[in-house]
Amino acid sequence: MKEPILEIKDLHISFGDNHVLNGFNLKLYEGENLVIMGKSGSGKSVMIKCLVGLMEAHSGSIKIRDYDIVSLGRKELDVLRTEIGFLFQGSALYDSMTVRENLEFPLRRNRDKVDASKTTTELVVEALENVGLEQTIDLMPAELSGGMQRRVALARALILKPKIILYDEPTTGLDPITAKEIIQLMRTIQKTYKTSSLIITHDVDCARVISNRMILLVDGINYVEGTFEELSTSEDPKVQAFFKN
Repeated sequence: MKEPILEIKDLHISFGDNHVLNGFNLKLYEGENLVIMGKSGSGKSVMIKCLVGLMEAHSGSIKIRDYDIVSLGRKELDVLRTEIGFLFQGSALYDSMTVRENLEFPLRRNRDKVDASKTTTELVVEALENVGLEQTIDLMPAELSGGMQRRVALARALILKPKIILYDEPTTGLDPITAKEIIQLMRTIQKTYKTSSLIITHDVDCARVISNRMILLVDGINYVEGTFEELSTSEDPKVQAFFKN
C-alpha cells in the first residue's frame, strides 16, 4: 500500500473549554489534491497552522515523510518548512515590498534549495510566469487586484518548489470569475510542480473541481471521507448541510 507523504494522527487542540480538534486524523498521498471542508470555527485553519509549526497541538502526531513535526527543534522545522508551500488566507503579501522583493524573501535564507544555475531574478520571473504575472514584477501589492495578489502569493509559495502546498481558503474574498481562475491555476500548478495539495475551503465549487478526495470536519474529527460525488450524494443530514445552496 502506498505510504502517505503527510499523516496526522489523533490531533487534539483546545482553547480553554473550546475543544477545537478532538482526535483528528488525515493522510495525504503523493500527487493528491485533498480538500477539507468544515463550518467556520471548526478548526480547519488551526489544523493547517499546526502543520507548519505556527501553532502547537496539545497531543497527537504530525508526520511529513518520516519527520514528526511535533518533536522537531526550530532548526529542523525550518528545514522541513522549505518542502511546504503555504498560501495564506488573504494572500499575506508584504505591503512595503514590491512583487519581486516578496518573492525574493524566501530565497534569501534558502538559496541552496533551488536550481543553482539560475539567478534570483530568473527564479522570480519563472515563478511569476507560472501564475501568468511576470509583468507585475516591479509593482507594489497595493497596485494589484485581489486575484492578482492571490496569484503572486501562490508564486511565492512555489518558488522553493515544495513537495506539499497548503491552501487556506484560496478563493475567499474573490469574485466568482476570479475564483474560477484561481481554481484552474491550482490544477495547473499541481501538474507543473507535481505537488501534493491540502486545500482548506468552504467553497463547494472549488471542492468539486479540485478534489481527488475530501474530508468533512465536524465536531473536531474527520466525520466522513470520500470523493466529491460520494459526499455530495450522501443522505446523512450533517453531510448534506455542506452541499446545500
